[in-house]
Amino acid sequence: MRHVGSYTLTQALAVAAADRGLGLRLDWRYAAAGLAVSAVTHYAADRSGGRWTEDPEKQQTTRMVRFAHRTGQGGWLSSTPQAGYQYDQAWHKGWITIAAGVVAAGAPRAVR
Repeated sequence: MRHVGSYTLTQALAVAAADRGLGLRLDWRYAAAGLAVSAVTHYAADRSGGRWTEDPEKQQTTRMVRFAHRTGQGGWLSSTPQAGYQYDQAWHKGWITIAAGVVAAGAPRAVR
């Protein structure tokens, strides 16, 4: 949990620096919402670390592992040593992109 807090604080500082340095005039509510999306999804992924090879049919595991199995990724996760790491990184990058879109939605629109 501490890792997610420091990660989110670092992202908040980066968003604030970009906003100020580039004059983006972001809406703080959108920025907070985007940071929340990033934090919640990062926490979900980190809870699955080291549990990628678990079989949801045989033991209690995380939602992300169950989701991976439901979407046909179970065999890959169980048989490929780097699969868990790759799945984790794809998850993070996808959600960071969505979170950035939420933050950017709070920028003022150009008037023509």
